[in-house]
Amino acid sequence: MLDYDEEAERYDVSRGGEPRAAAAAQGVLSLVPARARSLLDVACGTGIVTRRLASGREGLRVTGVDRAPAMAGHAAARLPGAVVLADARRLPFRDGGFDAVSSVWLLHLVGDPADARRIVAECARVLRPGGVYVTTVDKGASHNVGSDIDVVLAARPPRPASDTAEAVESYALGCGLVPAGEARFPGRGQGRSPRRAIADLRRGWFVTLPPGHPLADDFAARLAALPDQDRPRPDPVFTLRAFRKPPSGMIPVARPRVEQSFA
Repeated sequence: MLDYDEEAERYDVSRGGEPRAAAAAQGVLSLVPARARSLLDVACGTGIVTRRLASGREGLRVTGVDRAPAMAGHAAARLPGAVVLADARRLPFRDGGFDAVSSVWLLHLVGDPADARRIVAECARVLRPGGVYVTTVDKGASHNVGSDIDVVLAARPPRPASDTAEAVESYALGCGLVPAGEARFPGRGQGRSPRRAIADLRRGWFVTLPPGHPLADDFAARLAALPDQDRPRPDPVFTLRAFRKPPSGMIPVARPRVEQSFA
């Protein structure tokens, strides 16, 4: 896994910057009820999305939390007084303290499914009855846009994903949450070129091919042989799932998904 304290300085510029943040925030807010007045953004990173969440809806008080000091420092500069340094597995907030909770691009980083389940349980704990939890799912699969880069990378060693839609729904159901909708948004500016894919490989972006892995040089050579080395391939499209915490005393009943997309 990347060292996110080291990654903090280049995080935004290497991941689509403000356009991607705006698309992510729009997607999250589309699933947050209009009546919500408080939102906790778990693993807020540099706060680039968190700030968009705060400015995207009048009257919504947004708090960010991240465990990487350098990332949280950037977020605090964007949202003074609204960012907390803490681990998502042990959130330092009271039960039922937020009308909505979001975790964008978090669960795919968690290697142990038990930790992913614990994170979702914590998000559910701090969510008030009737509130909504919104999270990205299938993050790794979202980057497979059917390009020649994806053909090369398809042969890399597999890694079980802890953020598949099925797994995340099982975590949520286990905490008493029920499905409450779905949305998609584009990862603007994240379409990889072969040269960028090689740079990501060298930086340890692909966790099953870390720097020094015996196959890393072979994959780099195969990527270097592709045409149009600096032409970005299509942007990924990310998926958000929403889960509602039923009002106290009500028996959870799953509802059909409501899908939304953002061009």
